[in-house]
Amino acid sequence: MAQPDLKYQFSRLNIAEKLIAINVLVFIVNALVPFLLGIPKNSIVQWFELPNDIVDIAFQPWSIVTYSFFHGGIGHLFWNMLMIYFVGKIFLNLFDTKRFLNVYILGVILGGLFFVLGYNIFPAFFNTNAFLIGASAGASAVLIFICTYLPNQEVRIIFFNVKLWMVGAVVVLSDLVQLPISNSGGHLAHLGGAFLGYLYASQLLKGNDIGSGFSKFMDSIANLFKGSQKKAPMKTVYKNKKASSSTSSAIDYDKKTHQKKIDAILDKISKSGYESLSKVEKDFLFKAGKEN
Repeated sequence: MAQPDLKYQFSRLNIAEKLIAINVLVFIVNALVPFLLGIPKNSIVQWFELPNDIVDIAFQPWSIVTYSFFHGGIGHLFWNMLMIYFVGKIFLNLFDTKRFLNVYILGVILGGLFFVLGYNIFPAFFNTNAFLIGASAGASAVLIFICTYLPNQEVRIIFFNVKLWMVGAVVVLSDLVQLPISNSGGHLAHLGGAFLGYLYASQLLKGNDIGSGFSKFMDSIANLFKGSQKKAPMKTVYKNKKASSSTSSAIDYDKKTHQKKIDAILDKISKSGYESLSKVEKDFLFKAGKEN
C-alpha cells in the first residue's frame, strides 16, 4: 500500500517540489550505496559529475545536466533546495511547469558551459583538475529570471522589504567577488545560470520565448516514451461535426479569454508590483498557476 501512496503524493507536488524530492533521493542513494557496499565514496557520482576537461566530457556528455542532481554535503544540498523552493513558489504563480523547466534546465546547461569554458580559457585555471556538482546554476537561473521579470516586486527579508532587482544584483556581485577566493568553478556556474535567467526574462518581456525550441525538443523526447506505452484498441466513433466544431470554438474562446486575463495581471505586476493586485486577482493567478 505504501508504494501507491508515495506515487500519489509525488504526483501532487509542483515541479519545484519534485526537483527537491529527486535531489534528496539522489543524495541519500549516493551516500548510502557506496557505504553499504564498501566501495569508494565517488563510485556513483564520478559517472554524473561534470569534468572540466573537454575530452572527459566527450565520454560522458550527459553530465552537462546530471551534475545538477548531486551535492557535496548536507549544507550544499539544504541551501540549494531552499533556494529552489522559494524561487519556485514565485515563478509558478506566474508561469507554467514547462517554462520553469525551460529556465531551470537551460540554466543548468549554461552554468555547466561557463564552468567548462572558464577552466579552458582563463590561464588562472590551467593545469587544474576540477569537477562540478550541485543545482546552484539552475536555481540561480530561476532567481535572476524573476528578478529581471519583476524588478520592482518587493520581498520580505528578515525585518525589511527589498526589491527583487536588488536581490539579483547582490547575488551576482557576490559570485563575482568570490570568484578568485574559493569554489571558482561553482561561482562560474552560478554566473552562467544567472546570465541565462536574465537573457530569458529580458527577451520574454519583448515577446520572445527563447526556450520554445528547447521545450519542443523535450516534448519530442517525452513522446518517445509515450509511444512505447501500450495503445488502446481503435474504435470507430461517429460524431456530429457541427456540434463538435461549435464546442471546439467555445473551448478556444475560453482559453483565449483566460490567457488575456493572465497577461493583463502580469502586465500590472510588471508595472506596479505584485502587491498592487487585488485579492481576487491574486487568487485567480494562483489558481491559474496550479492548473498549469
